[in-house]
Amino acid sequence: MRRFALLGHRAMSQGNLPLNDMAGGAGRMDVLVRALMAAMLTSHGIRHDTEVVLHLMGGPGPNRRIKFVGSLLKGVHAEERAVGGQIGKVLKLPIPARGQWVERSAGIFDGGGDINHTLAEWSESTVVCLDADAPRLWNQGESIPLKSQPLSKHTGEHGDFTVSGIDIGFILSDDKPLPDTVGSDAMLQRSLGDVWLQGHMAIGVCHFLLDEGVKLNLD
Repeated sequence: MRRFALLGHRAMSQGNLPLNDMAGGAGRMDVLVRALMAAMLTSHGIRHDTEVVLHLMGGPGPNRRIKFVGSLLKGVHAEERAVGGQIGKVLKLPIPARGQWVERSAGIFDGGGDINHTLAEWSESTVVCLDADAPRLWNQGESIPLKSQPLSKHTGEHGDFTVSGIDIGFILSDDKPLPDTVGSDAMLQRSLGDVWLQGHMAIGVCHFLLDEGVKLNLD
């Protein structure tokens, strides 16, 4: 399974999402929407071996998490306003209790809590926090295989997929660092290069490495 936790420190957690001003009035929700699309969508479909958790931390009220589960997801298309509209429907509803998930539509779950709740749910996964100043995500000297050897893949039909291979979670923050309260001794700090990439571009690189089967530096 491929998991992505996206932190939006200014992203609104409830209310009426302004689709015409997601970059301003919604607290840079546009950044999260682009990252979500990069994580969940291929050119002609949905990545069924992928889950994304948006962390909406900008209020009003408590933090909110919205989880997108690729194996269950329907009706998500590569258009920012459409994806923003689906998030907006969730924001109009009461925030569930911390640690609780409520399915709002096919494959879209709504919950309270923060990144520490997500890390607790990922306790069986290898967790990587992307940081340009950290060691590289891939092993030194590794080359791209001439034939794709995906590190995770799925089989089955919609709603009944089996996912095999690596179970890895990536944490990506916006322009602000992770909260000081984030505690996971097992969390790895890894880099995709010296340049600080935008979130959706970093996710694309992660998927490429996993799709091609490049050996990762996870020790």
